[in-house]
Amino acid sequence: MGVLQELLQDIPVPKMVKVKQTFDKSQVEDVSGTLKAELEKVKDTIEPGMEIAIAVGSRGVDRIVEITAITVQFLKDLGAKPFIVPSMGSHGGATGPGQKAVLEHLGVSEESVGAEIRSSMEVIKLGELPNGLPVYIDKFASEADGIVVINRVKPHTAFRGHVESGIMKMISIGLGKQKGAEACHQLGFKHMAEHVPAMAKLAMEKMPILFGVATVENAFDKVAKIEVLKPEEVEERETELLKLAKNLLPKLLFDQIDVLVIDEIGKNISGDGMDPNITGRYPTPYAHGGPDVTKMVVLDLTPEAEGNANGIGTADFTTQRLVDKMDKEATYANGLTSTVVGPTHISTTLPTDKQAIQAAIKTCNILDFTKAKVVRIKNTLKLSEIEVSETFLDYVKENKNIEQISEPYEFGFDDEGNLF
Repeated sequence: MGVLQELLQDIPVPKMVKVKQTFDKSQVEDVSGTLKAELEKVKDTIEPGMEIAIAVGSRGVDRIVEITAITVQFLKDLGAKPFIVPSMGSHGGATGPGQKAVLEHLGVSEESVGAEIRSSMEVIKLGELPNGLPVYIDKFASEADGIVVINRVKPHTAFRGHVESGIMKMISIGLGKQKGAEACHQLGFKHMAEHVPAMAKLAMEKMPILFGVATVENAFDKVAKIEVLKPEEVEERETELLKLAKNLLPKLLFDQIDVLVIDEIGKNISGDGMDPNITGRYPTPYAHGGPDVTKMVVLDLTPEAEGNANGIGTADFTTQRLVDKMDKEATYANGLTSTVVGPTHISTTLPTDKQAIQAAIKTCNILDFTKAKVVRIKNTLKLSEIEVSETFLDYVKENKNIEQISEPYEFGFDDEGNLF
C-alpha cells in the first residue's frame, strides 16, 4: 500500500441525498417568432448584395443554431450574402480549422445555418486606445460590407464592470481572434472593465457593425430574453441586460461548503472550465460572489473541451483520468493568452474519484470528518438537481427554495474507486 492510500483509506465519505433547488424559470416561449420580430427593427440597414459577416462564439449559447439560422435567413431574404466568422479569441487551439471545429461541435455548420463558415486567425489592426493598446478584427469580417454579432450577455468570471460578457466583449476579444484576445488581456483583468467597452467602441467606429443579437439565459440555460441591438444602443442596453442576467444566474444555495465535488469541467461550460460565479472560486481578485468553498474537486473533462482543461488549477484536487485527457498545449495557450495561468496549473492529482474526494475531506479543516458538508454537482450549468451530504439536511428543511427528493445513500463507487 502506498503512502497516499494509507493517508486516505480511513477518511469517511458521507452519505448523500438528492435535493432540488428552485430558480426562476421564466423563458421566451417563441424564440423564433420573438427574434424575427426584433430583427424587423434593423431591416432598413440591410441592402441587397451586401456581404455580411455573422460573428458566432464558442460558448454553449442556448438555441445558437436556430438563432444563427434565423439571422442568416433574415439577411438572405433582404438580398444580402451572409457568412459565419468564428469569434472566440484564442479558442479552438488558436487555429482556423480548430475554431471551425468548435462551432461544428456546437451544431453550427454550413448545413445547419445555411451560410458558409470562413475561419482564419488572420486579423487587421484597427487602431489603438489612448494608452497604446492595439485593437484588431478578423480579416474576413473587416472585408465585409457589414458585421452582425450574436452572443449571450452574462456576468464575467474574472472581472466586474458595467458590461462584462456579451456583445461588446465579442467585438473586442472574440472578433479580435488570438491577437485581439491577447491585446485585451495584456494589461490584466484589473483594467478589463475599461478596455472591453473602449476597444469595442473603437471597432464600432471603424467597422460597419450593423447590429447585435443579445440573449439572456435563465438558471436553466434557456433563453429568458432576446433583443436585437443597434450599434448606438449596444452599451446602454447591454448594461441593463447584464443586471437581468445577474438576477437570473443559478447558484448553489449554500453559503459555506467544506467540499465541492464537480463531475466535469470544460470550455463549453465556462471559459474557466466551471463558472466561478457558481463555485465562488475566481481566477483573479477582480471578481467576487458565490459560496465559501474550503476544498474543491474536479473529476473529469467534457468531450467538447477537446483537452482544454483550463480551470483545473482552480480546484484543489483532480483525478488521473482528467489529467490523461488534458491537452497541455491547448490549456497552456489559454493561460498565455489570458495572462492568468493559475487555472492552467495541474491541481493535486489522485488515482481515483474516491481518493480525490477523500483527500478533499481530509484537508477541509474540520475536526469530525463524518460531519463534512459536501456538495456534488454534474457541472456549473446543471444546478437544479444536486447532491448534498446528510449534514445539510436541517438547512434543506428550513430553506423554501430547496427540496429533499431522495433518502440518504452511499456514494456509488465501482471496484476501481470511481463513481458510477
